[in-house]
Amino acid sequence: MKKSGYNYFNAFANLSKFSYNLAVNLNDTLTNFNPNTISDQVKAAHVIEHNADLAKHDIMNRLVKEFLPPIGSEDITNLTQEIDDVTDSIEDVLIYIDMFNIQTIRPEALKFTELLVSCTKSLDDVLEEFKNWKNSKKLHEKIIEINRLEEEGDKLYVNFMRNLFHTSTDPIELMCWTEILHRLEKCADNCEDVANIIESIVMKNS
Repeated sequence: MKKSGYNYFNAFANLSKFSYNLAVNLNDTLTNFNPNTISDQVKAAHVIEHNADLAKHDIMNRLVKEFLPPIGSEDITNLTQEIDDVTDSIEDVLIYIDMFNIQTIRPEALKFTELLVSCTKSLDDVLEEFKNWKNSKKLHEKIIEINRLEEEGDKLYVNFMRNLFHTSTDPIELMCWTEILHRLEKCADNCEDVANIIESIVMKNS
């Protein structure tokens, strides 16, 4: 890593910041929702996602030329892709809200987007700590926090779905919000997937 002058751990942490920024963007957009400007919000979100893609490709291009990466090449590839999947899944929520022509945001959705802000912030904390993983005493507890938030997301999913089907009889509304809710839950699941890969890397290299 030092020979090439490239720090993969810094690159992972930088990549996760796109996820956090997009989660904040999603939460702000839904909190101050205006159906007339959602298409513009989707375009703004896509700019963040596109920049994340560029950062991902930079990591992969450097890995191709790397003689001796600091951890396994497969681990670097998997971790990079999983972090990028978090960003993609957050963008998907906005895309579906626009695509389904949603006019009002259900209050439960805002609880979920607030959770995603916390989840991506915790993911950012984990990846900052991962820079010094060999000497870290806090990495494990930070990973556990992401697991806790994902479990909270599972509970939100169940409660949101129950409330949706108890308060709406409109088949189109049910179809649209079921899909959006699935996308919201996937964001939290993807955060946990990143944490699981980091945990696996630490175990393999300890």
